[in-house]
Amino acid sequence: MSEQFQFEAPASADILIVEDEPKLAELLQKYLAAAGYASRHVARGDEAVPAVREKRPDLVLLDIMLPGMDGWEVCRQLRGFSDVPVLMLTARAEEEDRLRGLELGADDYICKAPFSPREIVARVKSMLRRNSHLQRAAGEAVAPSLASPLQIDDVRHQASVRGEMLNLTPLEFRLLKTFASAPGQVFSREQLLNHLHDEYRSVTDRAIDTHIKNLRRKLEPCFPGHNAIQAVYGVGYSFELPKPD
Repeated sequence: MSEQFQFEAPASADILIVEDEPKLAELLQKYLAAAGYASRHVARGDEAVPAVREKRPDLVLLDIMLPGMDGWEVCRQLRGFSDVPVLMLTARAEEEDRLRGLELGADDYICKAPFSPREIVARVKSMLRRNSHLQRAAGEAVAPSLASPLQIDDVRHQASVRGEMLNLTPLEFRLLKTFASAPGQVFSREQLLNHLHDEYRSVTDRAIDTHIKNLRRKLEPCFPGHNAIQAVYGVGYSFELPKPD
């Protein structure tokens, strides 16, 4: 391939590529290296989870159709113990497939047809810019208030309720942070999507509904009997914690 490619090299990061097509994996590693990223490659789905457990990457590029274990199951297992950003690579562009990935905790997805390593690297770069601590200077933790049961640590990218950590994906963290910044405010889907995604993405209202559903499920045990995220018909969503007794 004679095409020239150069990227502004950011701080080094470690990318795990889970892809069973050797030529595609090699091409991705070549482009990622040109962008300044280190990468590892496994060709089977059942090798992905052990690879993450052995050494947590900064991002996982995850194909769906894999031998040993498909990408759906890999993503589900990863979300059982890790909040590592996951960018799913799919050969099919059907919305149901994309939403399934989001349901399982993927942070983003990109269609492999046509295959564009430049676009994949651009998406990786954008996700790392938002999610990685490699390019963050230490700063102050952000919390709604000292008296609030919900605490948001913007430096560590973590949220907790009464001291118990919430196992949030990077997308869910940004969504919760957006809500917590303005309790009671109604956010349209478009406003929320602008906080979650970037210029490289084209997403749908159904995608934000999927993220909301996942976040609700994780908040519900913390606030029994109270739905912290309310749907406002025809407008969007609002967030409010229960009033203290």
